Amino acid sequence: MKIDTEGKITIPPEIQNLLEFRRGTEVELEVIGNTLQIRKLQNSNLGKEIITAIRGKATNRLTTNEIMQLTREEL
Repeated sequence: MKIDTEGKITIPPEIQNLLEFRRGTEVELEVIGNTLQIRKLQNSNLGKEIITAIRGKATNRLTTNEIMQLTREEL
């Protein structure tokens, strides 16, 4: 892995998935000796991250009331 001309690195997708890093996840960097440690901030709000990721992605044209009715129907 190389640092690009802007000083950035890319975290491989499999590591992002393993650590549940999503777009906008806040991380903290710490230098320990000659090691750089990257860790997700504890106050990170996964719920907000998920909503941000799925906002505008719905493909159904149901109204909120119609969706609520569907969730209340008995199976």
